[in-house]
Amino acid sequence: MVVAASEDEGGLGGKAAVVSIYNYQKYRHIQAPGWNLGWMWAKKDPTFVDLLPGTPYNMQIANCCKGVLNSWLQDPVSAVASFQISVGRSGTTNYTVKAPLNFTLKAPGPGYSCGVAQEVKPPTKFISQDGRRTTQAHVTWNVTCMYSQFVAQRAPTCCVSLSSFYNETIVNCPQCSCGCQNNITRPGSCTSSLAPLVQCTPHMCPIRVHWHVKLNYREYWRVKITVTNWNCRMNYSQWNLVVQHPNFDKVTTIFSFNYKSLNPYGVINDTGMLCDLLTVAGPDGNVQSELLFRKDPSMFTFDKGWAFPRRIYFNGDSCVMPPPDVLKASSLVLPIAIWTALLFLSLRM
Repeated sequence: MVVAASEDEGGLGGKAAVVSIYNYQKYRHIQAPGWNLGWMWAKKDPTFVDLLPGTPYNMQIANCCKGVLNSWLQDPVSAVASFQISVGRSGTTNYTVKAPLNFTLKAPGPGYSCGVAQEVKPPTKFISQDGRRTTQAHVTWNVTCMYSQFVAQRAPTCCVSLSSFYNETIVNCPQCSCGCQNNITRPGSCTSSLAPLVQCTPHMCPIRVHWHVKLNYREYWRVKITVTNWNCRMNYSQWNLVVQHPNFDKVTTIFSFNYKSLNPYGVINDTGMLCDLLTVAGPDGNVQSELLFRKDPSMFTFDKGWAFPRRIYFNGDSCVMPPPDVLKASSLVLPIAIWTALLFLSLRM
């Protein structure tokens, strides 16, 4: 996340500062109710929020009036927000202008830590909409803000369950993955006083991701992914799912989700981003897709849980995964299932 502030001449001999927020994170959004930005400058501890989408046209500037910021990889056009403020006694030359201090960014809660403002040379140039006029800023600063789920002190927001065609057992989300049912103080109640309002489940996660190994062909294998929304107060209109699995370098078909390869390690492609719309809560509030992978003989196996994902993220947050020993136990029945099927066929013949 980069915050860019540029100061130039305003109207009537005053000055104006244009502040832009760039969400360079590939798959983390800033969701409703939106961001707020603060710093220490001429006035102590101001806090700024974006204008609403219905703001009159004569009060808007480019990239304003969104409130939320989408991730750069999913929607780069909506990953930038800007606003303009009038500046008072901030200095009269490039050498006397003082940089803002102590930037804070909430999106909408804590989690972002911002560094010191760094001067950018040459300063920003602003081009008018008709392209006939260019305005040179006196000075431009950049501030980089980094997100940490540890700093945010957030409970997990998603969990993963697993199943396969070769085992009748379904490995559910670990109990109390995101919280526990509040049935001690209020028996029969699973409702927390804190948002989001999550429906009563053993895992108490707003989002559950289910990975099902569906079919095994001679040269391909097939996976079904289901994302279920258990949050009664949230429609995830711009969600994304990041999945890490070593066979993503040979994915051939994604049947309903949008897919983008992330290539976090350059030549090694083991991570993909999936995205779609999820607007309903509850058991009917789910979206599904199937992925078709080409087998790589050098690594493909159903043994020791290889067919299951290594890590899954929903909207940038790491999801709670089942324990590794459960994955191993689920895959150990594969040889038994195959030999049983062969024996049955031989008896029929």
